Amino acid sequence: MADPEGAEFQRKAAFAFYALLLVGGIAVYWIWGMLYGTWYPFTKGNIAIYVVCMPMVAFGLIGLLLYRKKPKAQ
Repeated sequence: MADPEGAEFQRKAAFAFYALLLVGGIAVYWIWGMLYGTWYPFTKGNIAIYVVCMPMVAFGLIGLLLYRKKPKAQ
C-alpha cells in the first residue's frame, strides 16, 4: 500500500517546483524588460524572450493547477 505521507511530500515537492517555474518565468521576463528597456516580445529581435518565458509560465501554471491541494472528501 502506498505511503500517504510520502505521497503528500511528493505532491508538495512537485507543487514547489511548478511554483518556482512560474516565478522564474515571470522574473526572467521582468529582468529582460528592465535590462533592454522594452516590454514587447513579438518583434523579430525580441522573440527569444517569448520562447524562453512563455513555456516556463505555462508549465508553471499547469503544474500548479494539477498539484494543488485537493479538498477533503466528506
